Amino acid sequence: MSATAVERVGIEQPEARTVPNAAPVRARLLSLDIVRGAVMILMAIDHVRVYAGVPAGGPTPGIFFTRWVTHFCAPAFIFLAGTAAYLYGQKVQSRGNLARFLVTRGLWLILLELTVLRFGWTFNFDYANFTFAGVIWCIGWSMIALAALAMLPAAVVGAIGVLIIIGHNAVAPAMFADESPSWLVQVLYVGGGFKAGPFGVAILYVLLPWIGVIAAGYGFGAIMRQPTDTRRRLCLTIGLSAIALFVLLRATGVYGDPRPWPPPAESPMPSWLAFLNTAKYPASLLFLLMTLGPVLVVLPLLEHARGRLATWLRVFGEVPFFYYVLHIPLIHLVAVAISLVRTPQNTAWLFANHPLMPPDVPDGYQWSLPLLYLVTILVVIALYFPCRWYAKVKSRSRSHWLKFL
Repeated sequence: MSATAVERVGIEQPEARTVPNAAPVRARLLSLDIVRGAVMILMAIDHVRVYAGVPAGGPTPGIFFTRWVTHFCAPAFIFLAGTAAYLYGQKVQSRGNLARFLVTRGLWLILLELTVLRFGWTFNFDYANFTFAGVIWCIGWSMIALAALAMLPAAVVGAIGVLIIIGHNAVAPAMFADESPSWLVQVLYVGGGFKAGPFGVAILYVLLPWIGVIAAGYGFGAIMRQPTDTRRRLCLTIGLSAIALFVLLRATGVYGDPRPWPPPAESPMPSWLAFLNTAKYPASLLFLLMTLGPVLVVLPLLEHARGRLATWLRVFGEVPFFYYVLHIPLIHLVAVAISLVRTPQNTAWLFANHPLMPPDVPDGYQWSLPLLYLVTILVVIALYFPCRWYAKVKSRSRSHWLKFL
């Protein structure tokens, strides 16, 4: 939802005008757009990394943090998708209309993930052997689940989300104990791959933890409607508490992540890096505390952000899905061009079923970190201009269909 559309939410709600000490709705929503924009840039780093052949994490700080900093993307994006859904529901003032929008939007995202985006990742039509169920698939199904949950009060939806986030690691041993899990268990929690008729489906983002995240974000939407001082206090309290709980649980190793702390003696990763090396697939409690806590702390600090950087980030944050659809094939094309110059004999690697089922990275193909970051900067700059154009189009248009891109 664009910033302009969300502004109308506040204008149309009487309580937004009469609550004492309430911040202007635009200042409030700018912080959401800026955070989403920052997430988009971090996402580009990770997806350039995929095509650079750089490992997802590693024993050296440079490789580790190139991956670790991008861990904030999915939690922030899905959490704020729940928040945007709450705000949209406040605008339309109808749970039925909100549910229909979430189901329609969710199905649209799933369709695009399995068709257009899957081609963008691979540049091949080998759909029978590789159908990619990634973050957009996950968001789509999470929206459909939220459509049902949104029939309940926002506080109840938020509480359900928090309970899923806290409790799902308790069921993990039972889920993973089955050596031949059903396709439903794989989709909900275990991940992996299975055949769906003639198609091979590879599950990267399982659903259960992320349904919890989007539901918690929906409940958080009510906090974003609070008076300025209350909202800021709650954001800081919840965010700092999440960070403190992460440190406590990680340091004690009591609960919340399958990766042991302290790390085994034979681990090549330094212990201070292993402390941050929490599990994303499926997203553990500690992974979500580590990433969502700082996001909630930053939100109130960005409410009055100004300047060129804030403007750039806000543009990306206003049209995040448009950015997403463009950035994958653009990065892929750039990777092909670089390979044709550097390692033409290895270019076929970029047309395989990438990134979930690639062969080993060919010898000599892997990029240096400086090249990886240079390509990321150039890609982000190139994407700014079409995103700025589309943001203006969305702000001027009242077309129902523009909400779907």
